[in-house]
This record gives sequence, C-alpha cells and structure tokens, in this order.
Amino acid sequence: MTARRAGPLTGTVRAPGDKSMSHRSMILGAMATGVTEVEGLLEGDDVIATARAAEAFGATVERLGPGRWRVIGRGGLASPSGVIDCGNAGTGVRLLMGAAAGYGLTATFDGDASLRGRPMGRVTDHLERMGARFDWSGKPGLLPATLNGGGLTAIDHVQTVASAQVKSAILLAGLNADGVTSVTEPERSRDHTERMLRAFGVTVDVQEQGGGWIIRLAGGQRLTGTAVAVPGDPSSAAFPLAAGLIVPGSSVTVEGVMLNLLRTGLFETWREMGADLTIANRRVAGGEDVGDITARHSVLKGVVVPETRAAAMIDEYPILAATAAFAEGVTVMRGVGEMRVKESDRIRLMVDGLRACGVAVEEEPEGFIVTGGRVPGGATVHTAHDHRIAMSHLVLGLGAENAVTVDEPEMIATSFPGFVEMMRGLGGDVA
Repeated sequence: MTARRAGPLTGTVRAPGDKSMSHRSMILGAMATGVTEVEGLLEGDDVIATARAAEAFGATVERLGPGRWRVIGRGGLASPSGVIDCGNAGTGVRLLMGAAAGYGLTATFDGDASLRGRPMGRVTDHLERMGARFDWSGKPGLLPATLNGGGLTAIDHVQTVASAQVKSAILLAGLNADGVTSVTEPERSRDHTERMLRAFGVTVDVQEQGGGWIIRLAGGQRLTGTAVAVPGDPSSAAFPLAAGLIVPGSSVTVEGVMLNLLRTGLFETWREMGADLTIANRRVAGGEDVGDITARHSVLKGVVVPETRAAAMIDEYPILAATAAFAEGVTVMRGVGEMRVKESDRIRLMVDGLRACGVAVEEEPEGFIVTGGRVPGGATVHTAHDHRIAMSHLVLGLGAENAVTVDEPEMIATSFPGFVEMMRGLGGDVA
C-alpha cells in the first residue's frame, strides 16, 4: 500500500472504539454472571479473536449490530473444547491467561507467527507464582502454551516497568485467588482494568504510596454483567490527527476520543512541539472523559520527551516518531524499551523505516532520537506484520516529498479496519 502527498486533509471523523476497553469488555463479560451489553466495540481482528475466546470459555457472545455486542456470562470460565487462537492479539492472550488462571480448567493458547514470537513469560511467570502451571509446546515462554489453572494464592507484585498487561493479568487472576492481590507500580499504567472491574461490581483499592501506586484486590469477588460504552481509541485517533498536523493547509477533527490522563501523553507531547491541537465538547462516556480533538497543520519543533510519560503513550511512539520527522530539530525518545517486545521490535522498525525515507535517526537500546526537517520519502518500508508501523509510515507518506510504500498492509485490520477509507475520506492519497 502506498501513500502520496496530496492536497489538504479536511473533515470530521469518529475514532474506532478503544482497543484496550474492547478486549476487557469481552473478558470481564465472560467472567461475570448475567448480561453485558457493549456499545462501540472495536471490531478489529484482535478484539474479534478475544470475543471468540470468550465464547470458547463458555459465554454466549452475540453481535447485535455495528459495534453493538452482548455477552452472557455464567459466573466463570470453563475448559474450552479446542485451542484458544488469539491471532495477533498480545493484550488478548495475556489478559485471557490471567483471567483463566483462577479457574480449575485446562486451556491451550496459540496465535499467529508474530504472536508466537512475543514473550509470554512476563505474565506467566507471575501467574505461576500464584499457583498456575504452564506447559510449553516449544521454547519456554513462547506460544503455544497449555494452562492448568485453579488453586491460586494472592501475591504482592512490584513492577519494575509500568505495564498494564502484566498488572491486569495478575489482578484478573487475583479475583479467584486466596487472599489480597496487590500490584505496585513506579508509574501509573493505563487503568482501564481497575475502572471496568468496578463497573462489574468489584472492589478495587488504588492508593498513591511512596512515590508510586499500589492497587489491591481481594479474592473471592464476583462480577455482575453491566453496560459498557466504549469511547474512541486515542491510539487510533492519533493517525488522522498526525496527518492533520503534517500536511499543509489541513484541519482534521476526530470525535469522541477518550481523554483518560493515562492515555493522553502523545497529545501533551505534540502540544510541547507546537501543535495546534484543540479539544471541544468535553463529556463523560462509559465512565471515561471524552472529547472532540481538532488538529491543524503546524510548524513543529523537536523536544525531549520525559521518560516518565512512556507508560501513557507507549503505543503512540511510532506515530510520534513519524511526526517528529517533520519537526525542526531533535526529538529525543528514551525509556521506551518496552517497544521492542510489542508486535515487533518497534524501535528498530521505526529507525529502519525513517532512515529509508531519508530521515536522520539514532538508535539506542532503550530509545531513539529523530532529527527532523526535510522528509524525502520514496521508500518501501518493511513492517514485520505490525499494524502501527504500517499506519505510521503511511501517514508519513502523506507529507513526504515522494511516495512511501508499506508491505503487509492487511495487518492494519487488527486494530483499525477502517483506516484506509477514513484517510481517503479526509482527502489522503492512500492506495
């Protein structure tokens, strides 16, 4: 797929449903007793894989219409009859492992080639400390893996790096563990699990302590089905907004974007770079602050991104790097080693892609530095099956001097199935 510089991008669009909340609504709905009605679900491949998994674990899952889903839970998860295929969904498989670990069941988890290469030990090691057992078909720590759950004991876990996936897996397992499970974070990671557990009737205690945060949850609590309204995903909204910032004459509005302070680090960084970014119609939807964000073409300057901001924007560094390519000066992004264990090594792929497009980039073990200005483009970029790498370089191509092509664009459907149509509707040349 190729993106070329065209005229100004203009228009108003709506962001797809938040991916993190969509995964959690399916999993918690399956664990709960009764009916969970979900509005605004992201119908990307990753979330659909989680919905299928919820059904395999014994829940009834129905699609009622675009973005409208119903999950009927039976108060717990049961052993599935076949393999749980999570596709490319790293969030899905890690949270499902945590949820399933608390029940006396056996389940085998697998995924596509990309997911099979991603480390599971960062979650399963802690679940095994709680009493779960994992048998690995191949290399330990890599899928496929078979879980034998039940009989868990609570743990006190101290995170060295803020990770919502690790935290969430431990908390979900803790729901069916003996005792009080706690997770201590040096920096807050996204808190959708804590918020949504409360909506399902679970008591979750969150306190600031010693410069960090501690989250506690007592075992033996039961979930009750509820209504979930999923707001727009800030990680997805970032792509059309970034295009609005870098293409001259553009003005792009994305409606209904989640403004949870643990998810808006990119918007804060863009403003520090000089972005003309405004937020209107602030309101509450699904227990989250949301608003309509407008991005207008801006003259950007390089900045040093605070390392403490990484947890609030870890998925947005690829598109930040793409916009930094158009900024005057140097943009420094450090403390983001987590990027290397996402769907791909996102640091290496962004460095390689930007260099291929004529942008000066310096790679570091835990980050990278982009020197922006002129963006020649004119390259074909290898994406390693990573949807965010593909979309970031296609946005780059809309502002570059010459066209930018990405391989394997079909992976975009994992998180943003309407991306191409949206960008074309705004006036972008993507084909």
